[in-house]
Amino acid sequence: MAHEYQFNVAMSCNSCSNAVNRVLNKLDGVNDVQITLEDQNVVVKTADDITYDAVLAQIKKSGKEVRSGKTVA
Repeated sequence: MAHEYQFNVAMSCNSCSNAVNRVLNKLDGVNDVQITLEDQNVVVKTADDITYDAVLAQIKKSGKEVRSGKTVA
């Protein structure tokens, strides 16, 4: 069973969203990343063994502020 996580990340431009996308795609087990810049929303679908905390730490590597997050599935 896969996991789905949703985060509100401070992003103001395409370069910001590209940075988040880039770091997330470097994490083994990430299956899909959907970023909505207008809503500053990031949805990440992962394999079973990828935890919320691992995804959160990876987003923080982009240097962007994570305002909130939750496990969707």
